[in-house]
Amino acid sequence: MAEQMGNPKIRVPESAKKGEAIQVRALILHPMETGQRKDTKTGEKIPEHFIQQVSAEYNGKKVMEADWGVGVSKNPFLSFYIKPEESGTLKLTFTDNKGGSWSEEAKVQVS
Repeated sequence: MAEQMGNPKIRVPESAKKGEAIQVRALILHPMETGQRKDTKTGEKIPEHFIQQVSAEYNGKKVMEADWGVGVSKNPFLSFYIKPEESGTLKLTFTDNKGGSWSEEAKVQVS
């Protein structure tokens, strides 16, 4: 599972008009274990392993931050809107409770 975890994908429109709201869609592969489920072979509880924080920066300025918990589903999907005033780079970072951190960037061209 560790090889498949992370690898966030971001989708944004290739271009936008100045001040226009654009939708950001992101997906990350993560088990999002609650700590309540048992391993079917051993009967042992599977330890908690979930994304705790998601943050987005546009040209280095924080535009979104969210605290997540065990109630978020496996391989979570995230969608939100930003209003870029200039062309730039959107960076999205996911951090989990075991210290894992994954980032991805996407360019937005504003006209």
